[in-house]
Amino acid sequence: MEIGAEPNDDSLLNLRCLRNAKEKIGISLEGPFEYKDFSIIKGNANEMSCFGDDKFDTVLCHGMLEHDKFFWKTIAEIKRVTKPGGLVVIGTPGYTRTWLEKLNPFFRKCRLIDRYLDFLTSSTVTYEIHNAPGDYYRFSPQAFKEVFFEGMRDVEIHSIMLPPRIIGSGIAL
Repeated sequence: MEIGAEPNDDSLLNLRCLRNAKEKIGISLEGPFEYKDFSIIKGNANEMSCFGDDKFDTVLCHGMLEHDKFFWKTIAEIKRVTKPGGLVVIGTPGYTRTWLEKLNPFFRKCRLIDRYLDFLTSSTVTYEIHNAPGDYYRFSPQAFKEVFFEGMRDVEIHSIMLPPRIIGSGIAL
């Protein structure tokens, strides 16, 4: 299952590791679509009553939650439709501190930075706003750990690239 799937070659449902999956399905606000060996139904991931509990072995969601006004509903639905022992992978734009932040104590000690210039060493880098159909959130690794993957096991969180993308995975209980 891919949340926010699109009918193109960039869909995560095209991943080689899913080549032998018995069923591949996506959900999107647009649709329905048939593409290659998967289908995409029209629906809102905040409420996926079209799927029973514990249906999917793998649920993928990348580049979508920042556009979801009610992302916590989607997270709850992802957990509901994932089988115990199933894999959940989520990716979103995140934010990270700049390398200058590490120098902040030194600058303060030497009085090179005062409270009016503090922003130079305290800012964060984030992915640009990409308004489609809205762009509401950026998430921290802590949000991934304590919100997205709460109650899961074998959780891994990685911040990659600059501006950062956060990728997390966990196994449903």
